[in-house]
Amino acid sequence: MSEGPDEGPELTGSLVPLFVITEGRALPPDHEYDHTTLVTAQNAPAVAARTLSPEARKVTDLVADGFLSLAEVSAHTRLPLGIVRILVAQLDNDGLLLVRKPIPRAERVDRELLSAVLDGLRNQFGA
Repeated sequence: MSEGPDEGPELTGSLVPLFVITEGRALPPDHEYDHTTLVTAQNAPAVAARTLSPEARKVTDLVADGFLSLAEVSAHTRLPLGIVRILVAQLDNDGLLLVRKPIPRAERVDRELLSAVLDGLRNQFGA
C-alpha cells in the first residue's frame, strides 16, 4: 500500500471504528437532519478548513460546487448516514456548511389552489 506525499492513512477503512471518524461525538439534539436535508459549503476561513479531519474535508470538497442531500453525501463518501449527520452538524457549528432543511410536507402543496387551477384549465380547454 503506497501513499503519495500528501496522502495520510485512510481513516474510513474497516479497521478504524466509526467513532474515531466523529471523534466520539454524538448528534446534538438540535441538529436533527433528514436524509433529504441539503448542504453546501460556505466561504470559510482557510485556517478552519486546514484543521478538518480527512472525512470532513471530503464532505466540504464534495458540496463546494452546490447543494447535495445528506443521502448523496453519504453515498459519495461511502460513510454511514449517521456518521455523515454528525460530521455535517460539526461543520455547521463551525460555520463551514450551509444547511437547508427540507420543506415540510404540509407546506408543499395548496390543494385549493391546485383545484382552482385545474378547474380553470378544464373551463378554458374543455376536458
